[in-house]
Amino acid sequence: MSVELKSKPAAGATPIHTTDRVTFKAIVAAFPAATRRWFATVGFDGAPDSQVLLPDDKGALKEVWAGVHAAAHPFALSALPRALPAGNYRLDDGALAMDPQSAALSWSLGCYSFNAYKSPKRAPATLQLPMGEAAARGVRIAAALCAARDLINTPAEHLGPAELAQAVQRVALTHGAKFKQTVGEALLAAGFPAIHAVGRAAAREPRLAELTWGNPRHPKLTLVGKGVCFDSGGLNIKGPEGMRQMKKDMGGAAAALALADLVMGLNLPVRLHLLIPAVENAISGNAYRPGDVIKTRAGVKIEIGNTDAEGRVILCDALAYGAQAKPELMIDMATLTGAARVALGPQLPALFSRSTDLARSLVDRGLQLHDPMWHMPLWQPYHAGIESDVADIVNTGKGPMAGAINAALFLADFVPETVPWLHIDLYAGNESSRPGRPAGGEAQTVRTLLDYLEERFGR
Repeated sequence: MSVELKSKPAAGATPIHTTDRVTFKAIVAAFPAATRRWFATVGFDGAPDSQVLLPDDKGALKEVWAGVHAAAHPFALSALPRALPAGNYRLDDGALAMDPQSAALSWSLGCYSFNAYKSPKRAPATLQLPMGEAAARGVRIAAALCAARDLINTPAEHLGPAELAQAVQRVALTHGAKFKQTVGEALLAAGFPAIHAVGRAAAREPRLAELTWGNPRHPKLTLVGKGVCFDSGGLNIKGPEGMRQMKKDMGGAAAALALADLVMGLNLPVRLHLLIPAVENAISGNAYRPGDVIKTRAGVKIEIGNTDAEGRVILCDALAYGAQAKPELMIDMATLTGAARVALGPQLPALFSRSTDLARSLVDRGLQLHDPMWHMPLWQPYHAGIESDVADIVNTGKGPMAGAINAALFLADFVPETVPWLHIDLYAGNESSRPGRPAGGEAQTVRTLLDYLEERFGR
């Protein structure tokens, strides 16, 4: 992560002075005239994600001035690790004192790159921070987010249902959690026919990965993540553009796993239940077909209007199973609909909740933490659009409008009204690079949900 927590920075670590525009304007007059001229020459005024290097009288690097959004911003230092020369750096106590958690988090996220197949051009610079709970928490959160990014970025050739389940198992082993998976034909015997139906056409068997952790007497928290490791669209095959990024259709599973990792690592007082239905939506002679009627764990019968609306089909079995324990809160995370992206774009995951007050508070929380989501309605009159003439419901709406709402209403049929539930329809990626958020996989809403869970359940 290129963040080192030390009792004392190494001798020779280059100091970094952080500032924002307001602070810099207030202090710049106190600098020597030559330094002020250099700031003016390079155009440094404390703007976020900008930096200027100052030499000593021998031409060696003496110090760095860095502009940040704010002292507690989660990407405050993210522009620096790859912009600064390789070496050791420390934060100076000067102009704007950085929050230790944000410093560790933002620097770590700025170091991230996906290196499984291509070596980086250079190593990022290293930030040395004093040891402490806040800085350690920042490193821990960054590690979980970066692990999720790695999963999302890994090509489907090397991340199928088995490998995704192995990732869940590794996290379970780290925290002493119980791991279980139900694979292939065993899904039918165990009561997960919808997961089996979607994944049965692939050479790699479908499965349900399951993790349980915590004191059984603590409040129950259930997390569900969509784990479609590659989505061809099935018999309703996608076009080339639509299929190109479908290795990331397990982004909801990666985000749910990251959140579970943090819940356990921070020892929240909950009884955690993580469910990852993991499949590949493929084409072969036994692929499920448009017009088929699929049984589900809940007994609800689904007409398949389109095999490319597979995510909600696998999630319905997992949600019904998770709801059986009557959790105090259930959250599902899924790259579910293109309609959510049409409505909100890639940076704003869609949030659905039966509680308007909770949804609005989460939107506010996400904006404050720079990990946003946006509230969309579970508009019950639209349920008529997913009602079928030959089965109970159909996995597509009757028209192109309100696609994300239709999908959320479909899932709601498998979550009893008595179970508090959040559904997050996310993109799981960055379309272009920004400091700390390189193009590629992204674990959206994890930090916001963690903050909410810590407030709700305590630590």
